[in-house]
Amino acid sequence: MNGDVASSVWDAARRCRSGRIRFQRFLFIFYFLPHAADFEHFMKEHTCKTKIVLIGCRATGKSTVAAALAERWGFDWVDLDAWIEERAQTAICDIFAQYGEEYFRDLEERAVADVLALPQPLVVATGGGAPLRESSRKLMKERGVVVWLTASVDTMARRMSGDQATSTRRPSLTDCKTPVDEIAEVLAAREPIYREAASTTVNTDDKTVDEIVLEIVDSVPDFFV
Repeated sequence: MNGDVASSVWDAARRCRSGRIRFQRFLFIFYFLPHAADFEHFMKEHTCKTKIVLIGCRATGKSTVAAALAERWGFDWVDLDAWIEERAQTAICDIFAQYGEEYFRDLEERAVADVLALPQPLVVATGGGAPLRESSRKLMKERGVVVWLTASVDTMARRMSGDQATSTRRPSLTDCKTPVDEIAEVLAAREPIYREAASTTVNTDDKTVDEIVLEIVDSVPDFFV
């Protein structure tokens, strides 16, 4: 099977919405992985994107939705905060406490580049600050479809209060006295950045995970698949 044939098959799969993601995964595994040089050339010649990148503030549902979306499409998925913690061998709160936020952002920027360089299709759940670095935003937009998950301040505060990860993965980012005030302040600062990076936006207030997944599936541009 040569590159021209692979290109024709891939394009045919793009035109057939039903089942095309699984078919492209099949093509990737059984043709491109054994022919890495062909795969690299093919990807340079085609504008297809192989990553769904979920961005947004804390407690908008990125990790939960990423897992469900990956299961629906048969993709792997990566939680970027977990990726960083595994490699640093310490919790994010401890990284902030020992080395400061800028050091953590350096780790996060490197993690974004490493994950988005992986060859297989992926759903990536980023940390809330992952799009802050311009280089990271550029990579996200180049290599994936960026989905901005939103929620009201009250919804995020309610979810955070019931989330065990809040104490270990979510260090305080402001001097605000209440979680609601901190969320509002961080959201106000980051909204323009999220908006710049996003290919599409999905609100998660009062929706089930399945409803959010279906909305993402319907809103993902055709150039992804």
